[in-house]
Amino acid sequence: MTALPPPSAKKLGLVIDLDTCVGCHACAVACKEWNSGGIAGPLTDEDPYGARPAGVWFNRVHSYTLDALDEQPEMTLHFPRSCLHCETPACVAVCPTGASYKRAEDGIVLVDEDKCIGCKLCSWACPYGAREYSEVRGTMQKCTLCVDRIYNETFDEADRQPACVMACPTRARHFGDLGDPDSAVSKLVAERGGYDLMPEMGYKPVNKYLPPRPRRDGCASQTGSAPEEKMDFSTASPILRWMDRILSR
Repeated sequence: MTALPPPSAKKLGLVIDLDTCVGCHACAVACKEWNSGGIAGPLTDEDPYGARPAGVWFNRVHSYTLDALDEQPEMTLHFPRSCLHCETPACVAVCPTGASYKRAEDGIVLVDEDKCIGCKLCSWACPYGAREYSEVRGTMQKCTLCVDRIYNETFDEADRQPACVMACPTRARHFGDLGDPDSAVSKLVAERGGYDLMPEMGYKPVNKYLPPRPRRDGCASQTGSAPEEKMDFSTASPILRWMDRILSR
């Protein structure tokens, strides 16, 4: 079995805001596109245009409808899921060949495909369902936090972030050092009450989730009816004035 390195001071990971995620799957698509080449590629699809397409996806987004509770209206929750880069990952501990390993320098969990024999022990051990098996390649694959992006010095510093973070249109995904209490992501977790997924399992996931904020029913604000917004289209372009007439009917 594979030994874990000592806990690292630097813990790179993601903070995912469930309040602003709209379930658009941009993170999943951007991840698929970036990782179809480079360190993790190709991310194969067995039958991409058939009746039952299958393939490897490092990011998946699940949507749930939550019942009304404690005066909160019914709401839809979009839940992105990928590897959480745990501090004590079960997937690494059970790997018989050392293919699954955790980097001592930044805490990222990776797979060495040259050592992987496709036994799937890691996928059975992971309680988060974050491991992907490639039927084509016969190996396990997973989120790498885009390690080939975040350390790429040919990129502008602003672009050295995982593809999923760069693509998110609502900025529901944040990347940084969760081992540094003064980092932007650590402060965000502290301010919003970010939490571990299934902490009772004891694997100490580095990635955190920010809970959705309380919702109103949308009919009125807590202090009365919301003021009606009015826009002056008199100086707008002809096409905008036409659209205003059509939509106001």
